[in-house]
Amino acid sequence: MNELKKIIAIVCICLIVVSGIYLTIAEKLNKIQTQKQPKRQEVVFWSLQMGTFGSYMKPLIAEFEKQNQDIKIKWIDVPYSEGEKRTLASILSSAPPDLVNLTPDFSSILAQKQALEYIDCKKLDVYNKEIMRTLTREGKCYAVPFYATSSLTFYNKNILKKAGIKKIPTTYDELNANAQKIKDKTGAFATMPTVTENDTLLKILNKYDINTPQTLVSQKSIDIFNEYKMLYQKDLIPKESITQNHQEALEKYMSGQIAFIQSGANFLNIVKENAPSVYKDTDVSHQLVGETGKYDVSIMNLIIPKRAKNKDAALKFALFLTNKKNQVELAKLTTILPVNNEALKDPYFTVLDNTDTISKARYLSAKQLDTLQKQVKFKHNQKEILTLLSSTIQQIMLDKTDTKKELNNTAELWKKTEQR
Repeated sequence: MNELKKIIAIVCICLIVVSGIYLTIAEKLNKIQTQKQPKRQEVVFWSLQMGTFGSYMKPLIAEFEKQNQDIKIKWIDVPYSEGEKRTLASILSSAPPDLVNLTPDFSSILAQKQALEYIDCKKLDVYNKEIMRTLTREGKCYAVPFYATSSLTFYNKNILKKAGIKKIPTTYDELNANAQKIKDKTGAFATMPTVTENDTLLKILNKYDINTPQTLVSQKSIDIFNEYKMLYQKDLIPKESITQNHQEALEKYMSGQIAFIQSGANFLNIVKENAPSVYKDTDVSHQLVGETGKYDVSIMNLIIPKRAKNKDAALKFALFLTNKKNQVELAKLTTILPVNNEALKDPYFTVLDNTDTISKARYLSAKQLDTLQKQVKFKHNQKEILTLLSSTIQQIMLDKTDTKKELNNTAELWKKTEQR
């Protein structure tokens, strides 16, 4: 019996020793495996009002993670109205997101405050050159362009037929010259220029190379402001032109009250769904131009905060998000334009179908990216300057001041505001 107990004890000791050796080897192997696998970086990406595009974003993210197994993307969609506020709060914190979808205006302000990571411009050669110029400061690139829209001229063929207008205006001057004729023969307004909305007025002036305090007081500038004053005072444009925005202008177009509207191709679907009879009479042409003959564009971009933890991985994802394949796919789901030059060569944008208004709008707006007006770049206080210009045109259109005197005062305030 004693011998049996000894044998059992020896066996138990051997099992314990073997188990210990096994556990030690297992731990070492696990440690080696862990050392071999790099730590996975989590890139926090904030998009702006893209929550409804989960069917596009989720497979795209999965594909990126498959190609880059050391990177995980955490996608958070932020409401448009909260984008700037949330971004500012996060950038002031110690843990901002790694990649953020923003407007160029706000991105420019953050770049001025040295809150963004600069990106090697050579890595961004594939994007539209003029758009990239907008996203540079002192020769340094501070954002990756995401997508673009370039407004077109929608016009109501029925109103023009009644007014006897056969040639579609291509410039603001030509359109304004038809205002009286359209009103007399149809009762409709030629257009509703929402000149106090955001940078609408500045975009118009910029097409005449009026984009500095010095050019604001030129004779051409005085003539433009006086023309809008005349249209307003003679009731040739709606009184709401100096208070309301593009949405109200679109509603007037859909109700047949205005003949022309400058709008993005994406709004054609809204006209089609909400005013099918007006859509049936709608055609599109190039955006109105000024003396430069060039077009303006609106863009969205992607920025990397200075305090971001995974900057290289964030840039890698931004470049993937905006490559040819993914840009074309996003454009087909929406009505945006790619900013990637290779994507713009896709037949989806280069083949004109005159029988389909939406296809025609896509073709025309994409072509406009070849001839872009240089955007105005402010040193400081862009929002304050835009507000100042809006107030100026309101005062002039309401005939409360002398145009030349008002523009001289505005030019002086513009200089001081930009230097603050």
